Amino acid sequence: MSTNPWTTFYDPGVPESVNIPEVPLPELVADSAKRYPNRPALVFFNSEVSYKELDEAITQFAAGLQVLGLAKGDRVALYVPNTPQYVIAFFGILRAGGVVVPTNIQYVPREIKHQLNDSGAKYVVCLSKFYSNVKQIRHETSVEHVVVTNIKEYFPTVTNVLFTLFKEKKDGHRVDITEDRGTHWFQDVLEMGRLRGFQPVETSNQDIAVLGYTGGTTGVPKGAMLTHRNLVANVQQLKAWDTEMKPAQEAILGALPFFHSYGMTTCMNFALTTGSRLILIPNPRDLTDVLKNIDKHKPSLFPGLPTLYTALNNYPDVHKYDLKSVRACLSGASALPVEVQKRFEELTGAQVVEGYGMTECSPVAIATPLKGKRKVGKIGVPVPSTEAKIISVDTGEPVGHGEPGELLLRGPQVMKGYWNRPDDQTVDEEGWLHTGDIAMTDEDHFFEIVDRKKDMIIASGFNVYPREIEEVLYEHPKILEAAVAGIPDEYRGETVKAYVVLKEGESATAEEIMQFCADRLAPYKRPKALEFRSELPKSMVGKILRRILVEEELKKRENAAA
Repeated sequence: MSTNPWTTFYDPGVPESVNIPEVPLPELVADSAKRYPNRPALVFFNSEVSYKELDEAITQFAAGLQVLGLAKGDRVALYVPNTPQYVIAFFGILRAGGVVVPTNIQYVPREIKHQLNDSGAKYVVCLSKFYSNVKQIRHETSVEHVVVTNIKEYFPTVTNVLFTLFKEKKDGHRVDITEDRGTHWFQDVLEMGRLRGFQPVETSNQDIAVLGYTGGTTGVPKGAMLTHRNLVANVQQLKAWDTEMKPAQEAILGALPFFHSYGMTTCMNFALTTGSRLILIPNPRDLTDVLKNIDKHKPSLFPGLPTLYTALNNYPDVHKYDLKSVRACLSGASALPVEVQKRFEELTGAQVVEGYGMTECSPVAIATPLKGKRKVGKIGVPVPSTEAKIISVDTGEPVGHGEPGELLLRGPQVMKGYWNRPDDQTVDEEGWLHTGDIAMTDEDHFFEIVDRKKDMIIASGFNVYPREIEEVLYEHPKILEAAVAGIPDEYRGETVKAYVVLKEGESATAEEIMQFCADRLAPYKRPKALEFRSELPKSMVGKILRRILVEEELKKRENAAA
């Protein structure tokens, strides 16, 4: 008999626990290549890369990194969108015994510098379009080698020629690296590896595979140490959850960015360890491209964000495309509105279900059954081999159904800890991950998130921490005080609003301050609205109360609607 009451609601065939192969993650991809060598692994601009070709390229890239001096445990930042080069580099780094440091492609130089220095990365793999960002701050880091790749390298021939003639230079993809020390073209590194050959590295599944940077529960950017076992476990949990999944017969739409743990696991790792076709979408904001890929390449699985489903629901010509191949969608990163869910199910005929995860747990921990019971506003039940409980924020004792408390998670997908932060207690001695999220359960043990981590904003699925934006605002010479809060937004879930008090005698425009932020923050972090105030609400001890600002904003909206 199960010790976890929520397993009653598992779909038939979903086990209470999963077996975790005691191998590093790249071995599962190598196994797919042995089983299905001629099956397409990657689809990119209608061009295909077979499993055999992919596995050979992974090994060559691993060998090329060895030529450049990569030693086991060295960190390699990966600053590339969803392309074949990302996949080759990701698994090549792991095969060589390195640690991948996924880097958000929207990051500006200041943010990249922090991540490179905190991780101690010696290597960077970047898209040519982003090379100037790396070059700008490289001298302030420990980076020894930069590998640059042009997005066109895996384009079909005609597309490549047209891109070279009409877009490459105009869109900033053409760069000259000939005079830059320790800088190499991606294809040259592959050739180095091909000529030298790969020297096998002994890698344990307990070794760190990925440093997934996240604000954690505090808002301070830090690297979640995800081991090979963590990542392999989460793939096995997803396989078990989808009882209709047929190895080597599925196609997965890779529209979620792979630099985010959600896209890394549910799209890339899940596809390539099951022999599925991975349809690469480098820019999910190009809705026409997304729809064309669904129509042509017929994905059966479509992990996504509510904002993407919403955008497709409202696309004017959506009915011109055949979306009926999609049978299941796992929505995550922010709450899934019921109307969005219903509409996308009507368009596709798929089951659209909600789940919950964190970078710290690789990331999937809780999900709604694909075929069984689902409840509006609920994130579902813990996936196999995962325990969850809710404790009182005040006493630390378990709470009953319907009582809010902090959500704790334990399972093989939970991180080893945070990089270079041995005193951090986010994972306690018993292996429980303290999420910082406030949740509660109902009588059926379905979980519901009541409130997100304190003050965190989730804008279009991205975690945005007010403190980071406030620190940028405080750098402005005219600003005395600043606060940032998440304001409800129909499309993004939440959007960023800044509240600013200027120094006495100073004047400034909202445009001036927002441009100041634009130069220092990734687009999704930038304030979308700004309000000048004479003072900010504070507690008795002088702490700025963001929640008061949000309450005032909601009241203004209510009054306007009345």
